Amino acid sequence: MARLARLYVPDQPQHVILRGLDQQPAFVDDQDYELFIDCLKAAARDHHLAVHAWVLMPGAVQLLVTPSDESSLPKAMQAVGRRYVAHFNRRYARRGTLWEGRYRATVIEGERFFLLASRVVELAPVRNHLVTAAEDYRWSSYRHHIGLTVDSLITDHPLYWALGNTPFERQRAYRELCEQPFDERETNQLMQATLKGWVLGSDTYREWASRTANRRVSPLPRGRPRKVREAPAAAGAPAASALGAAATAAASGSAAAQSAPHAGNQSNPNYPSPAGAQPGAQSGSHAGTHTGSGSGATPGTNPGGAGGHSSGSTSSGSSGGASSSPVHQEHKPGTGTH
Repeated sequence: MARLARLYVPDQPQHVILRGLDQQPAFVDDQDYELFIDCLKAAARDHHLAVHAWVLMPGAVQLLVTPSDESSLPKAMQAVGRRYVAHFNRRYARRGTLWEGRYRATVIEGERFFLLASRVVELAPVRNHLVTAAEDYRWSSYRHHIGLTVDSLITDHPLYWALGNTPFERQRAYRELCEQPFDERETNQLMQATLKGWVLGSDTYREWASRTANRRVSPLPRGRPRKVREAPAAAGAPAASALGAAATAAASGSAAAQSAPHAGNQSNPNYPSPAGAQPGAQSGSHAGTHTGSGSGATPGTNPGGAGGHSSGSTSSGSSGGASSSPVHQEHKPGTGTH
């Protein structure tokens, strides 16, 4: 099965997760953190990637970004990975990848999930018990959003600006928002959508995104498509009536064919019993007797005499072949004579 392209919807934010391999640390000391930030700044600038929130933890990286085009985020992450992994491997004398596969990302509905995603990113050190207060953690953008530092990597999103008319109002409103408890259901929805790569938003938003995205935005239904079946009465009624008519005609013809020989046999009291005859011979003698008794015998001739038998036998050899053929064909199944 072909791998789906990276999901992209123009001008829409994305939540990104990059995890360390086998839960091993991707950052050991401050030099590693600082180099990764420098790599991210250069890649964001070169590939026109707007970074709204970020956090670096020993075993994972989370970002909240808005790509300028379809290739912006993939190229930026590729540039960061090449430069940083090469440094890490040289410094710690190791080989191979540093990350657990490709980065995970998804498009989110900004009006509903942007501020939630920003809080999930910047408060991850608290939720992972690295610190007790988010402002005590150096390697995130939280300190920028509450006014403690100015981060040149950050491009503030319009939804963050909408929190207040002045920087002080925005910073205070954001701090108060981060002090509120998380909606765990929505937080889990965000993480699952990011890990699986499907759009996160309302039904209306997903429908809109599906018309502008570069690929499908939600998984296909499980299992095979259901087959559409016609109603039994509508589909089977004509065929059943046709078969019924054919069966009735066959039964009528069979009854007529069987009654004719018996009528001829009753007029000839010396007609031999068919009990010991073979089925094929019995059928032929019935047809021949019926023809000879009805048309070949002359009036006044003894039906039980030799003349009666010879007349019947002669007729069955000449005219009996032609007259018995239609009767015989009507009894063949599948010949179409019905």
